[in-house]
Amino acid sequence: MAPGRGKRGKKDREVKKLAECRLEQSGTVLAVYLSGEIDHHAAGRLREQIDARILAASPERVVLDFGGVGFMDSSGIGLILGRYRLLQDTGGVLAVQGVSAQIAKMLRLSGIGSIITLEGSANV
Repeated sequence: MAPGRGKRGKKDREVKKLAECRLEQSGTVLAVYLSGEIDHHAAGRLREQIDARILAASPERVVLDFGGVGFMDSSGIGLILGRYRLLQDTGGVLAVQGVSAQIAKMLRLSGIGSIITLEGSANV
C-alpha cells in the first residue's frame, strides 16, 4: 500500500472543506463571504447562488470576500469573471477582497486586477 493512502494515512485523515458562501446585503451592496476550497464543482454551485441573488436584488456593488478560501483553482477565476460580466449587464460593480498570497499571485498572473477592483488583498 502506498504511503499516505492506507487506513491511517495522512490523506485519509484530511477532509476537503467544501466551498460555501454567505450572502449579506446592506442597502445596494451585496457582500459574498466565501470559504472552503473552490474547484470546478464548487464554482458551479457558488455561481448559481450568487447569480440568483444578484438577479433578484440588483445590487450596485458586489464584494467577493475570499478571506475564508484555503484553495482555489482556475475555476475561481471563472467565478470572478462571470460575476464581473453579469454585473456589467446589470450596471453593477464588482470588487474582490481578502485573498491569500497564493490566490493573489494567481489573480496577478491572470491579469484580473486590470479590470476588477482588488481591495485588502495580499500583494496583488
